[in-house]
Amino acid sequence: MMGKLRTGFGPGSRIALTVWLALAAMSGTALSQEPPHHDGDELGAVRFRISCAPGVQADFNRAVALLHHMMYEESRAAFVAIAKADPRCAMAHWGIATTLFQPLWPTRPGPDQLRQGREETRKARELGPGTEREAAFISAIGAFYEDETADWWSRIARWAGAMEAAYEAYPDDLEVAAFYALSHLAAGQNADDRQAYQARAADVLLAIYEVEPTHPGAIHYTIHANDVDGRADQTLAVVRSYDDIAPSVPHALHMPTHIYVRLGDWAGVIDWNRKSADAALTYPAGDAVSHHYPHAMDYLVYAYLQQGEDTRALAAVQEALAKDKYQGTFVSAFHLAAMPARYAVERRDWAAAASLPSATPPDLPWDRYPWAESQTWFAKGLGAIRSHDLGAAARALGRMEALRDAAAEAGEAAFATYIDIDRRTLAAWRAMVAEDPDAALSLARSAVDLQATIEKHPVTPGSYLPPGEALGDLLMETGDPAEALAAYENSLALWPGRFNSLLGAARAARASGDGSSATEYYGRLLEVAPHSEREEVGEARSFLSRGAGG
Repeated sequence: MMGKLRTGFGPGSRIALTVWLALAAMSGTALSQEPPHHDGDELGAVRFRISCAPGVQADFNRAVALLHHMMYEESRAAFVAIAKADPRCAMAHWGIATTLFQPLWPTRPGPDQLRQGREETRKARELGPGTEREAAFISAIGAFYEDETADWWSRIARWAGAMEAAYEAYPDDLEVAAFYALSHLAAGQNADDRQAYQARAADVLLAIYEVEPTHPGAIHYTIHANDVDGRADQTLAVVRSYDDIAPSVPHALHMPTHIYVRLGDWAGVIDWNRKSADAALTYPAGDAVSHHYPHAMDYLVYAYLQQGEDTRALAAVQEALAKDKYQGTFVSAFHLAAMPARYAVERRDWAAAASLPSATPPDLPWDRYPWAESQTWFAKGLGAIRSHDLGAAARALGRMEALRDAAAEAGEAAFATYIDIDRRTLAAWRAMVAEDPDAALSLARSAVDLQATIEKHPVTPGSYLPPGEALGDLLMETGDPAEALAAYENSLALWPGRFNSLLGAARAARASGDGSSATEYYGRLLEVAPHSEREEVGEARSFLSRGAGG
């Protein structure tokens, strides 16, 4: 615990293949050759004491604040400028090295970045840290880069261990504590007891927040700490303060919506991700659109679909697909695959789902991102099965198996699990169409059980067909509405406010003769989607107008 911090630091239409290709050919909003300057943007309070020249202290604080906001390219540029302004500043090179990997994002540094990180660490050590505290920071980042052959999780574990040692030595230092909490969250992603890691990090971060309530790391990482099952409703005041301290930073405008998604607050998700996406376009990644933009847009599309506002969802998908060039990261690839897939599947437009092209746009390195590519194949398979094209469904299942295995071979066990959850769901539907309901239900339940072993990844707002929702749909197909209702309810407990889960629960309750529950779920559907143009909303209104016996 960090409760004794000293206070000296201060205060609808289908997306068929032809439409997709047309969208991909459209020219998007052009990136300005001279993007807006952000030097004066509010970023929150960071006071990272360094022994470098006094004239670079304010710039260093700003560079660290950008790092806490996960604005890596902007932070790196700021650290490079500091190194030029004060060639003896060892901590500037620590900063550059720290921006070259992204602990909570599924974007791994390549060989060139690892090589640069080792070189920056060497420079920092050669220049010599001015204090033992600076030496602890440099030692920790060196632990991440030191072994040229180590895998990602070994590097994260070494960094986290070194930051824990630094935290034990300097428990009252806000920046030591913030980076320790971040490293702890990163290590927890690969731990069996992830909830314990999240809780420990949240305690440390809350103590920072109590001393400095505008600290960007304290607020940002608290949201990540609470973005797990059972923690979403904790410290909401901290969550809601993020946009206040950094009103122009795309990721600050987006992050609270990780919690809003878990609470089913679709208006909040829409409002803040629209602001985040617009802000992201003023922070290009070189000559490409930053991945912060599709990250916000996918959350926006997801929320529109839960409200049944398909026209707005389509407009958002079209807007995103119309951009010319994206930052070549996993984040970009995931969302560019997920958005059209979720638009088709959430609306049960199986023909559109079946016709989605994979690995699009082709300029992204899809072979490095199997989970991202699987988003398309899951939708294609569902569309093929529901269109009774079992050959295409088999091809989709085979591709998902290959992508799962590729993720596992790359050391990405979590990604392999996410793919396999969807693969089992797809296999369940294939068994149902093949008239083997027992196998279908067994596979669907195994997908639900597998989901229970892993947390949602922060890159995604959620699946476009959660396994519990799929199990409910399958149970309705087998004529067991009472069990289907239980499946929908269990899924809603994890993912509240989903349009199709609420609709499924209402229909299951109605079919099983539970008029009271049918009234409840149809009523909740109207609360979630009061302005939806979908015919299912008319179904809800008609039932409620006739009363529970309708």
